[in-house]
Amino acid sequence: MTNIIDRLPALAPGTGRARRVRPGAVLAIVLAGQFMAVLDASIVNVAIPSMHAGLHASGAGLQLIVAGYTIAYAVLLVTGARLGDILGHRRMFLAGVALFTLASLGCGIAPSTGFLIGLRFAQGVGAAVMIPQVLSLLQRTYTSPGPRARAMSLYSTVIAGGAVAGQVIGGLLISADLFGSTWRPIFLVNVPVGAVLLAAGAAALPRPSGAEDSHRALDLPGLLTLTPAVLAFVLPLVLGQPLNWPAWGWALLAASAVLSGLLFAVERRVFSRGGQPILPATLLGQPGMASGIGGLFAVMTVFGGWFFAFALHLQDGLGDSALRAGLTFAPAAGAFALVSLNWRRVPQRFHHALIVTGYAMNAAGMLGLAALLRSGGTGGVPLYLLAALAGAGMAAAFSPLMTRVLMRVPVAIAADATGVIVTVNQLGIVVGVATFGTLYLNLAGRLPAGAAGAHAFLLSSAHAEALTFVALAALAIAGGLLATLHVRGTRQ
Repeated sequence: MTNIIDRLPALAPGTGRARRVRPGAVLAIVLAGQFMAVLDASIVNVAIPSMHAGLHASGAGLQLIVAGYTIAYAVLLVTGARLGDILGHRRMFLAGVALFTLASLGCGIAPSTGFLIGLRFAQGVGAAVMIPQVLSLLQRTYTSPGPRARAMSLYSTVIAGGAVAGQVIGGLLISADLFGSTWRPIFLVNVPVGAVLLAAGAAALPRPSGAEDSHRALDLPGLLTLTPAVLAFVLPLVLGQPLNWPAWGWALLAASAVLSGLLFAVERRVFSRGGQPILPATLLGQPGMASGIGGLFAVMTVFGGWFFAFALHLQDGLGDSALRAGLTFAPAAGAFALVSLNWRRVPQRFHHALIVTGYAMNAAGMLGLAALLRSGGTGGVPLYLLAALAGAGMAAAFSPLMTRVLMRVPVAIAADATGVIVTVNQLGIVVGVATFGTLYLNLAGRLPAGAAGAHAFLLSSAHAEALTFVALAALAIAGGLLATLHVRGTRQ
């Protein structure tokens, strides 16, 4: 596939010179690919009931349909980043788009649960090949600090917008039931988008100049240690709660901790022998980098936990439809987009304060939602205002912090750093869903003795949601402390 893609035209008609790179076109193409991948991680959630009816899928089958994408995506992101460095970011981005599009077509026409599960894993592989190239291509296209920072702001907007759009678009497509196809359009919608991206990317994405990455090599010892470490971490978190946290899940989490320690030893050995470790030693050595990545992990964990637990309460507790639940997040998404696109208007000397303030706003929004929902009410207009406050705070924390972290990554290790940072962000979402989803579900299931009926469950769900929001606020405050350490580290 990559050989075919590599031969796609990149020369202007009638000339022997490469096309002039158009930064705006590159930005639009790679962010569209990013949006498509993020969208697919959430759009399938609203289709579970119709998949169960149409495919007669078991509970375990439905779990793997949802989780297969996330598992493959999270496990292979770092590998995809290094392959981009070796084979070229343009080539790997287009290869990822092609695989993702073909897998989406297969998902849309899948005749059985088994086929759909396998193709969902294939979608995750395509996303893992495609997504690490996004930041690498942006960093290589936007070399000036100002334009690069604006591009990073749009990148962070797409991450949140895609997650919310997945809920809304999924609800719209399933409600429309186009030609009696029920859930299938949620996958088929990717096919025309992917085809357009392939054509546009072949024409507009820059080829590498000369052999700029030919010196890069695959770190097999690192990959053979990192891949099972991430898999052992992600698998129980994704499948643990639906399977009532079996013993093998805890064993895998313990194995993940052991493998993570082994990974650092392996990477030091690779570096000492003159190799090219997939976890670059210079990355965490950058001032404030470790605390900055920790702050990003915290905000993405809050993001994943909030969206999952709140959606459960809206649909299970309050009885909202999938579409209405998705639209409830619209104020938060709008506020996130507004802040992400405009935070650079704040004078640069106040950017560090903006990050910390963002975490505080996010925590305040969570605490406000906890107080508002604990009695079982719908919340009314204040709910939308508090959701917008939480979304704005998340953007004020995530967008400038992500920009600060990425701006300090040397271009020479941009791909590896991209893989690490995007993996951390993805793992944050997985941890948020697993941790706070489990917290909410466990608390919501504890009805008082003698309680029965929908109203009793509503009150139990509201109580569980309030406590979950308090826990999310505590994590947001911890993220603010890490961000403070990052700011101090980068001042030295």
